Amino acid sequence: MLVLLSPAKTMSGSTTITVPAVTQPLYLREAEHIAWEMAAYSVDELAGMLGTNRGLALQTKERYNHFHSPDNRGLPALLAYTGIVFRYMAPADFSKADFEYAQSHLRIASACYGMSRPLDLIKPYRMEYSVELPSMGIPVAAYWKPLLTDRLIADIKEAGGVLVNLASKEIRLSLDWARINRETRVITPEFKVTSGGRLKTIVVYAKMMRGAMTRYILQNRITAPDDILSFSAEGFRYSPAHSSENNPVFIV
Repeated sequence: MLVLLSPAKTMSGSTTITVPAVTQPLYLREAEHIAWEMAAYSVDELAGMLGTNRGLALQTKERYNHFHSPDNRGLPALLAYTGIVFRYMAPADFSKADFEYAQSHLRIASACYGMSRPLDLIKPYRMEYSVELPSMGIPVAAYWKPLLTDRLIADIKEAGGVLVNLASKEIRLSLDWARINRETRVITPEFKVTSGGRLKTIVVYAKMMRGAMTRYILQNRITAPDDILSFSAEGFRYSPAHSSENNPVFIV
């Protein structure tokens, strides 16, 4: 079983957590090329391209300017991202065996690095799939699509043929989901809150549960799809009445 996550927009450049090893990103050359091109843009241009305010654009400009610096070694991807999903995964107390298992059973898709394993060294960046770089002539999502689809399918099959898709919808254009669904089994859990007699997706809770479920799958070495259904956290529990075979719904 393989888990797929989206990256977080918040990243750190340092950590006190020790990992058993580090690895080189699968698409290091491509990421470095993207960073070179992004570094050429002004702060105002980056703000427009990435849809951010000027403060975040300035931070992004500094990150890309420093991207290729020899003293910028980066962090393992699982520790570099600091958003809600990754905080709820809580890798600080992962054992050596947990990190090693995650390396084979977790992938993080992103617009800059394409697809990372947990122990791949990555550097802080900010990137959107809609950006169109001069050397590509197409949006970054379209550039990544053939590369990532082949790689993800191979990794899913190596991990047992089942993908648990806990990524957000922002990555959908960077992968050929028709092919992935034909060649593997894709399970897409959802997390909903009961409000006013209706079920609603509250983004912050969905992110929390994506992280918690990823932790549950990795630390319990889940391999059978039905075993996901026993997951519960923060009051969220599996609801058979609202679920289908490949779309389990957890409600609170």
